[in-house]
Amino acid sequence: MNEQAIERLKVKTPEQHFLRVLEDDFHQPPRVARVLLEEAQACLLGRTTTIRPGQTRVLLTSLNAGHGRALRETASKDVIWTLDAGQEDRQVLQEHGPVELRRIRIQRLLDEALAQGAAATQEDLAQALHVSVRTIKRDCKELQAQGICLPTRGQLKGIGRGQTHKAQIVSRWLRGETYDQIMLYTRHSLPSIKRYVQSFVRIADLHRQGFSESEISQLLELSAYLVREYLTVYRENDLIEYQERLTEQIERLSKVPRAKKGAL
Repeated sequence: MNEQAIERLKVKTPEQHFLRVLEDDFHQPPRVARVLLEEAQACLLGRTTTIRPGQTRVLLTSLNAGHGRALRETASKDVIWTLDAGQEDRQVLQEHGPVELRRIRIQRLLDEALAQGAAATQEDLAQALHVSVRTIKRDCKELQAQGICLPTRGQLKGIGRGQTHKAQIVSRWLRGETYDQIMLYTRHSLPSIKRYVQSFVRIADLHRQGFSESEISQLLELSAYLVREYLTVYRENDLIEYQERLTEQIERLSKVPRAKKGAL
């Protein structure tokens, strides 16, 4: 797909229509319009369980299902997968091409499965992304060579030997890398990177207030696995210069009403 075709797709999205309304009808500057769009998406779409454009329902193996059983005897889980994340995916496609976009989608689908209590196989990924299993295997091998853990059903037992892409991104940010530097290295879009960092900051804030992992997971509606992984990053980077950077970000949250201990 050439650059002109990508640009034509971008202007046809609901997001672009909303931005045009804000800019043309309400006379908002483009940067303000983009912030309003992101806030609207977070409030209205961020935590819904209904199917949105670009999403689909799949049946995957339950996270706690044992190995070695026939498929019909294995517990399954209904999962919502985001096959197309809209503008985020188009940004990756435009800047890095279709191969990197597919690899970003592999990471996202595995994250979504894990967050919903399921584990996907490479065959599940191949079917969802309409490519061969051989292609998925090659992509996974390349991502793992970068030190990224991929929580597929076959790899979950060894997940502790490295970090998922979210943990890597947060670690890079905590150590002082800019968003542009992180985008260049990880190929992830700016909105997704900002979202990971924001979740990490909120988790760290609640942890400092004395909330437990399960309480944080419930308050923020995040998976227990993600909360645990982010807190591992927090503890591994318990140095003054890193903690000062984190404290600055937490202070920015002071304008937002914070959860109170015992409010659960």
